[in-house]
Amino acid sequence: MFKRTLTLTALALAMAFTLAAEKKAIQPKEFPTGRPFSPGILVDGTLYVAGQVGQDLKTGQIPSEFDAEVRKTLDNIGIILKEAGMGFQDVVTVNVYLTDIGLFQQMNSVYTTYFKEPRPARTTVEISKLVGTARIEITVTARK
Repeated sequence: MFKRTLTLTALALAMAFTLAAEKKAIQPKEFPTGRPFSPGILVDGTLYVAGQVGQDLKTGQIPSEFDAEVRKTLDNIGIILKEAGMGFQDVVTVNVYLTDIGLFQQMNSVYTTYFKEPRPARTTVEISKLVGTARIEITVTARK
């Protein structure tokens, strides 16, 4: 009976440690601090990247040209991936939010230069508005 109780206790402790996985904030030096969210959170080798827009990290400006906005959005994601020791090849899912679904093909032209085969699973949706003048926001999940 004692041995069984000890085994069950050890199993319960192991499960508790697994459930209480450590979260590590990924805060690249290029990103502003003091925001109500982290650019990324790393948990057990999986990186969850907060939605990124094409905002220049120094000036706060969003490019007027859509292709440049998409590139800047993906470059910002790349900075977070790099800080976590990852790259675009480690991305497993992508969510793309566009304020105009008519920009879908234009977005794909830039997107495919960052994500090589096999590309991550992806969802793309049109929404009515994003922060400021942003026309695109992208969030990713990556796993090493």
